[in-house]
Amino acid sequence: MSKDDLFYTRTMAKVYIDQGNLLKAAEIYRYLLESEPERRDLKDELSEIEKKLNEKSPDDLTRLFNRWMDLLLKYHNVQKLLRFKNYLSGLK
Repeated sequence: MSKDDLFYTRTMAKVYIDQGNLLKAAEIYRYLLESEPERRDLKDELSEIEKKLNEKSPDDLTRLFNRWMDLLLKYHNVQKLLRFKNYLSGLK
């Protein structure tokens, strides 16, 4: 059991689902099923997650693209501020 495995609980998997990290949630459910393969509820949860992971939703891509654009704009603004800071420090 590794240090990360200590937090592999059904509750933690649900936290990851709520955060949108379906890959990590699926990893946790697979881990839990290794020790309790008869648990139908865990199998159902894993099946639902895998179904969502296999769907290619345009909404997900749009959300990711919008996030990427937002981060890109923030990066450019930080670069402008750094150039302005360097300009001001050169005036002293």
